[in-house]
Amino acid sequence: MIRVLVLNGPNLGRLGVRQPEIYGATTFPELAEHLRETGRALGLDVDVRQTNHEGEMLDWLGEAADEGLPVVLNPAAWSHTSIAIADAVAQVEMVVEVHISNVHAREEFRKHLVVSPYATGVIAGLGLGGYDLALTHIAATADVVDG
Repeated sequence: MIRVLVLNGPNLGRLGVRQPEIYGATTFPELAEHLRETGRALGLDVDVRQTNHEGEMLDWLGEAADEGLPVVLNPAAWSHTSIAIADAVAQVEMVVEVHISNVHAREEFRKHLVVSPYATGVIAGLGLGGYDLALTHIAATADVVDG
């Protein structure tokens, strides 16, 4: 099984509580369990993490770069502001960036994405299902899905 990191930035630990009209009613622990199960079905060992601390996210991205691990990344607010996260993403071989909401249909400041140019691909606006699509892409690209 291929190990995949699913990394989530600030405030995503509050899924199900924070603006459910935008982000849905599913809690972060529910999402994490769903992604681990989805990963197993795809032949992936999925490690789901969330942090509100930029340095911790940088350490995790460095781990992925050093170990050659694919990443599903929801950088949340750092998508729009963090050159440090963008620089770290540039070091990782495969990063699929996920946004739960369609950032391009929201406030003007959310349309500027500093991380996206360094991602392998970006999925936005498909709700939590965007994570499933990202894992499916990684599994297919890594040739771990059976026939």
